[in-house]
Amino acid sequence: MPPASTGAPADTLPGALSQSSPAASPASPTSPADTRLRPGDRAFRRANLALFAAGIATFVLLYATQGLLPLLSRDLDLTPGQASWTASAATLGLALALLPASALSDRYGRTAVMTASVLAATALALLLPLAPDLTTLTALRALQGAALAGLPATAMAYLAEEIHPSALASAMGLYVAGNSIGGMGGRLVSGWAGAAWGWRWGLAASAVVALLAALAFRLLIPAARQFRRTPVDARALGRTVAAHLRDPLLLRLYALGALFMAVFGAVYNTVGYRLTSAPFQLPQSVAASIFVVYLVGTVSSANAGRLTGRLGRRGTLYVAIGTTAAGLLLSLAGSLLCALLGLVLITAGFFIGHATASSSVGRTATHGRAQASALYLIAYYLGNSLGGTIGADAYHAAGWSGAAAVGLTAMALAAGVTLYATRRAILARRGPALDTLRA
Repeated sequence: MPPASTGAPADTLPGALSQSSPAASPASPTSPADTRLRPGDRAFRRANLALFAAGIATFVLLYATQGLLPLLSRDLDLTPGQASWTASAATLGLALALLPASALSDRYGRTAVMTASVLAATALALLLPLAPDLTTLTALRALQGAALAGLPATAMAYLAEEIHPSALASAMGLYVAGNSIGGMGGRLVSGWAGAAWGWRWGLAASAVVALLAALAFRLLIPAARQFRRTPVDARALGRTVAAHLRDPLLLRLYALGALFMAVFGAVYNTVGYRLTSAPFQLPQSVAASIFVVYLVGTVSSANAGRLTGRLGRRGTLYVAIGTTAAGLLLSLAGSLLCALLGLVLITAGFFIGHATASSSVGRTATHGRAQASALYLIAYYLGNSLGGTIGADAYHAAGWSGAAAVGLTAMALAAGVTLYATRRAILARRGPALDTLRA
């Protein structure tokens, strides 16, 4: 299930990544034996609150260091590129662990994998403030990202299996809201605490918030009643993944997800450096507050579906690319107002592009939709890791213009991918018409 269906922002993870169909249930929706949870049930309320808390914990932890990068550079004498690895390592670990985590949930159960995932990641978070150097901190962040993969890879499958279809949309919407709040809150909490007491206390503050959310999840989550253990067929999984990787349209969508996320990583890994440096020289606490702009994504991704209805998928992608590129160009101006407006446009364009590309994956895949979504997420988070690190290195070498150049290059490549798709669609429409004229 792609995020556009719920207006999901960047940090939400579309669909259940398990091999089994998330909609599967031993009883039909109208069966009197249907025991799935409905509004009014105490267990329904507990499941909703538990997954809301899980979403907060996941994304508080995943983006905890992004608001602290300038402080890490100052205190550990790091370049922006070196410091950015503390953010990129977590998303890289998450990307690489998504498919294995989804297979584990089929074998050992949704609740068991989600619980192990969030508690292991939180335990690692409690160790982060004690890291003596960059190498240790980066290694712990990579392990934390891998540990976190079990929750987003499983959460929506749990909801789809346990919640009655009549209430599924609202339940998933609440989970997505927890993702959004966690994604923004993780950056803000660590950034504000770090500005006041240093980056170690910033990480400690994030760990405490995540621990409280993880404990709430564990105490509230009802036992899975609909789950049926599924043997993991590695060969079948491999065949499905290989088929998706041979599909030209899916490959283009994966590339678009990676390119849009590369811009997002490059910009948000370096914007703190820019705002705390000349000519703006904002206090760290004020610079950390810039992540409130993230809320723009909630509005823009929610409206991506309407744009697609009017302009079509490719038309909406052109709007997203143009908006993001315009924001990057505007941000090059020397005024703080232009920098902030540019960031708003970059954020809006990114969310529209991500929502459009990710929602198209589910419609394009004719089989193995769970694995198709998993591959999109892998490309998406790899794009974040690479874009964030390359953008930070470019910022170190050439200032904000270097980071913007990385973003503009990614958008030029995205435009090329979309233009190629448009050309193929035009040729495909002309083919039958020419055949008719020749007949």
